[in-house]
Amino acid sequence: MQIIRDITTLRRAVSALQQGGKSVALVPTMGALHDGHLSLVRMAKRVADHVVVSIFVNPTQFGPNEDFEAYPRDEARDAALLADEGVALLWSPDVTTMYPAGHSTHIEVAELGSDYCGAARPGHFDGVATVVAKLFNQVRADVAIFGEKDWQQLAIIRRMARDLDFKLDILGAPIARDADGLALSSRNAYLSEKQRASATAFPDALKDAVAAIAGGADVAQTLTAAERAIVAGGFDSVDYVALADADSLERLAEFHTPARLLAAARIGRTRLIDNYPVG
Repeated sequence: MQIIRDITTLRRAVSALQQGGKSVALVPTMGALHDGHLSLVRMAKRVADHVVVSIFVNPTQFGPNEDFEAYPRDEARDAALLADEGVALLWSPDVTTMYPAGHSTHIEVAELGSDYCGAARPGHFDGVATVVAKLFNQVRADVAIFGEKDWQQLAIIRRMARDLDFKLDILGAPIARDADGLALSSRNAYLSEKQRASATAFPDALKDAVAAIAGGADVAQTLTAAERAIVAGGFDSVDYVALADADSLERLAEFHTPARLLAAARIGRTRLIDNYPVG
């Protein structure tokens, strides 16, 4: 597996992979890889001839009080995992390569980024959209794979690719979960043993809400009950539990398909997100 850190070498290497009409899939990550990330890599291998993974902890998507400096970084471990999965190329630029001196252009995400995680993390999705657009232009892959765990992010990237005429397919990979139902996340490593045991209240409450809404229960009452169950299970607070149109992300007062139950909650100093399809 090649590890590349400059754009000129990257483009030359990707062009070589695409010789003879071969396809390339991109899996963007911020490192600290776990089985959830590797499930994206395996999906990429099924849909393309070669896989490129990027690792870049993007400073522009972290708020002033968030965990950019503390975000786990272990490139050697990550690279070994990717090599074992048969990844062709690891794109691992530093901050000055991604944002050279004088960099002043960014993408502003409008309605899709204003609610849910966007409301709790102002500017977050502007940073995500900007770095993903740069990755698309740098790698020039045929397809990109993103996890469905951050459904709002996936919807925003799909809209951005459509609006800015990026010529690649955006595919969502199903959420990878532990045996107890908790969605795999790099931030799960921040949980204490007690918090990790309590964290199962999060997916459990959401699954109950999905069943209730699909069965015809009142949406507002069901969402309120889910929030109470999450807090009763050991969480300190709930940022949101919302029923949303799966494409537009518009909040729904009444259930219709396609719909997604979106949620974020805090336990200790850790913020977890999750979502489930409804119906």
